[in-house]
Amino acid sequence: MASSTLASVSRISGASLFAATKSVSQTSTRSFAPIRAVADDPAAPDAAATPPDVLKYAKSLPGVTQPFPNIFDPATLLARAASSARPIKELRRWRESEITHGRVAMLATLGFIVGEQVEDFPARFFPHVTGPAIYHFQQVEQQGAIFWEPLIFAIAIAEAYRVGLGWATPTSENFNTLRDDYEPGNLGFDPLGLLPSDPEAKKDLQNKELNNGRLAMIAIAGFVAQELVSGQGIFEHLFKRFGLD
Repeated sequence: MASSTLASVSRISGASLFAATKSVSQTSTRSFAPIRAVADDPAAPDAAATPPDVLKYAKSLPGVTQPFPNIFDPATLLARAASSARPIKELRRWRESEITHGRVAMLATLGFIVGEQVEDFPARFFPHVTGPAIYHFQQVEQQGAIFWEPLIFAIAIAEAYRVGLGWATPTSENFNTLRDDYEPGNLGFDPLGLLPSDPEAKKDLQNKELNNGRLAMIAIAGFVAQELVSGQGIFEHLFKRFGLD
């Protein structure tokens, strides 16, 4: 009788333990699967708030690279674009803006570094210009030189060409949008013939331009902030920081 009772208790305990273990395993799987997905790509766009066509179009654009293969969108900009009346047109306009600002930032970053390093070069246009690059513009006109007017005129010409090439006629339906046949960033300016005809090679080059432009936008913001705070040039501050001056 006792042995029969012990056998029944053993079978019941074993079955209960197996069922409890299975339940915990299933619960753990359900609990931690979303956490693993979030950890893999925490900056991915919210698929629930973004229509499939908008997400598909965004993923087809250049600039979606590692380590964010599912788009880097921590600010949920795709969801905001999807809430507009013309989500695809809105994304195209944003891409045009990103490319343009990235190109300007790359030129500005190079200009900051070069401008501060040629102070001792004997043959330069403005020998009286010295110090941090954020004050170079002001120093140019202190000596009576005309600088801002030609600069603004050149920018106006460049922008007028870009608007005429890529932007739609500003009617009520197409206000602030790009032409449908215009590829964002493609101004037809390629004097060195760098743009490849192969689609894969072309997208790879566009990825490089976008990533370098994004880095340059962060860099130029850092340059300006650093020089405003320290009052020193980029490399002057860097050398003093590491005791190399």
